[in-house]
Amino acid sequence: MTNIPETGRTPRVQIRLVMIQILVLSLLGTLGGRLWYLQIREGEAYAKEASGNHVQQVVDPAPRGSILDARGVALADNETRLVVSASRTELLKMKDDGKAVLTKLAGVLGMKPKEVMEKVRLCDAETPQPCWNGSPYQPIPITDEATAKQALQIRERAEDFPGITAEPQAVRRYAGPGGSNTAQVLGYLSPVTDEEITKAQDTDSPYLRSDQVGRSGLERQYDKALRGKAGVTRYEVDNLGRVIGEAEADPAQPGANLVTSIDARVQRVAEYELNEAMKEARKQWDRNTQEQYKADAGAVVVMEAKTGRVVAMASNPSYDPNAWVGGISAKDYKKLTGKSSNYPLLNRAIQGQAAPGSIFKVVSTAAAVQAGYDFDGRYNCSSAYSVGGQTFKNFESQNHGMINLGRALEVSCDTVYYSLAHNEWKKDGGINPKGKPKDYFYKAAHQFGLGKETGIDLPNEVTGRVPDRQWKQNYWKANKDAWCKTGKKDGDYVEQIAYENCLEGNKMRAGDEINYSIGQGDTLVTPIQMATIYAAISNGGTLYNPTVGKAIISADGKQVTEIKPKAHGKLPVSKQTLAQMDDALEGVATRGTAAWRFGGWPQDKIPMHAKTGTAEVYGKQTTSWFATYTKDYAIVMTISQGGTGSGASGPAVRNIYDALYGVSDDGTINKKNALLYQPQKKLPKIQADGSIDSPKVGKDPAKKQRALQEGTPENNGADGTQQGATVGTPTNENRDTRRRRQGRRRRPRRLT
Repeated sequence: MTNIPETGRTPRVQIRLVMIQILVLSLLGTLGGRLWYLQIREGEAYAKEASGNHVQQVVDPAPRGSILDARGVALADNETRLVVSASRTELLKMKDDGKAVLTKLAGVLGMKPKEVMEKVRLCDAETPQPCWNGSPYQPIPITDEATAKQALQIRERAEDFPGITAEPQAVRRYAGPGGSNTAQVLGYLSPVTDEEITKAQDTDSPYLRSDQVGRSGLERQYDKALRGKAGVTRYEVDNLGRVIGEAEADPAQPGANLVTSIDARVQRVAEYELNEAMKEARKQWDRNTQEQYKADAGAVVVMEAKTGRVVAMASNPSYDPNAWVGGISAKDYKKLTGKSSNYPLLNRAIQGQAAPGSIFKVVSTAAAVQAGYDFDGRYNCSSAYSVGGQTFKNFESQNHGMINLGRALEVSCDTVYYSLAHNEWKKDGGINPKGKPKDYFYKAAHQFGLGKETGIDLPNEVTGRVPDRQWKQNYWKANKDAWCKTGKKDGDYVEQIAYENCLEGNKMRAGDEINYSIGQGDTLVTPIQMATIYAAISNGGTLYNPTVGKAIISADGKQVTEIKPKAHGKLPVSKQTLAQMDDALEGVATRGTAAWRFGGWPQDKIPMHAKTGTAEVYGKQTTSWFATYTKDYAIVMTISQGGTGSGASGPAVRNIYDALYGVSDDGTINKKNALLYQPQKKLPKIQADGSIDSPKVGKDPAKKQRALQEGTPENNGADGTQQGATVGTPTNENRDTRRRRQGRRRRPRRLT
């Protein structure tokens, strides 16, 4: 073997290494030069070109949760409609701001061009409805009632309709089961605004520009739970709009469903009976004003006495909540907000304030007992009571002689309460008290929960008013200058009142306390407050926060959050006094001012308790109040400018109870006909897929109940015979006609 010297291989290796190093350095130099060229010399140009590549978000709106009644019947849900929308951003890129496109669109949709253009203008302080109050960067719906033919025209001629889309979308639907409305309780939706988006961006529930948010009622109160979370898919696109790739995707999370304590059937009956009572009141003659009653507004609350849950809540005048879906028209908006509308958007059950009249006397009775007066003492129910030259009369100048407080409630004796309140006013030092007055009558009202919110789970509840000394002082300060300017000692009634208020409007006068004791004067309450009070008398003294929401159930049905009843206080009365008041209020329904409305009622099986009220309002006709309760429910109805309590509201309240318990005209109980003989305790059944069982609701439960109660042919069986009727019983008489014939209806001695 021949050995090759190592010195023979060394030069070749070194040459190779040098060549490799030169090659590497050349490549690095070339790469560096290219980078310099791209980033330095041509960097600006390439940056400009790359700016066309961006991430585009595609929003997949989350299905909004349904609002259900206590049995699972949908009060508000979603349905798929063909929605035509316009991109305001695209329209403004056109020379004429899109007027030609919108005019052409109006022709396809069968709308007026002006109507379409008003839909896409932005709302501001100077722009009336209709206008767009949502984000200007999201598609603005023109109509949600497009036909398939119209949508096809728009999509096939896309070049004629730039910025216009027509596609199926889920929109809100207010189902109105059985003819029920429930508008003020449910509320309505409208698009989110830029201000709301900015305000919520750092919260755990930010808004997207496509979101619809609740503006009133349950839609607003439970908006966060109902809204869910929209899905967002992010695509990377170039400057030509071509998709380069998908960045990331967040799937939509459907909103939860809200189960309420409302029963759609009872709701329909309550709405129907309130409306019928108001129509009937308008036929009656007001002998004080020498004209027919106006009966211009009203409300009714049906509440579970032991829980405070609201079974029905109606406010009149009302409106169709579907008018807001897809953007409200100018015509509908004027109907809802114009001067002649009488403001149907108001929920008068929680926002309507009025003097309560005699239904307030349960508060005054408790105050009198607190002040040391014996419930069973003897008090003079004279026809009138005089103070300082002014005479305060009993209603219809009735004189019942010496009676106790229970009987004073039964016959609604004003003069007994005048005397008690006046005595306490004098004990407190009269118009110039020394030290701190005890003010039992005002203190009791606050303890009953008046003058503040009940805590109901609906937005914009008002507080009412307890006109105590602090309120008078504040009110006097705010109005003194105006009173002193317009008041006249020898002027008309209003001018004389202004003159007196200028001098001593901050002082508690005898007349103030006397009027206050019977729910008159400056006292204001809401129907929900009085329903809460009468429910508390029924349940043993607990003041519950009224609730409409009963449970929040996730879309998949796996999470159920019950909304438990909560109390905010106890009535300031002993068990003995409460029992005495309970007996007296039962007497109102059996032998007192409400007895003529409960003739034939099965009192032995379902004890009825009631209190009537007729409140005087300066410059208006009297307000009708009717407050009632059984062991299960409390029902309070009021009708503005409707007349007396038992006269205007009484029949409607009786009809609601008949429907609840299945009471027929002859006083028998048929539980098969009862809508809700006992309050609904269980939640609706949830299926494995998260859907909720929903029973069917008849076409019109209110009319069906009328037929069942009165035995009309509308309740005939399949063979033509009348179900539940006795052979030979006349079927063409109404309830009041039969009661007169049977001698169960009689003229009351007192109607307040």
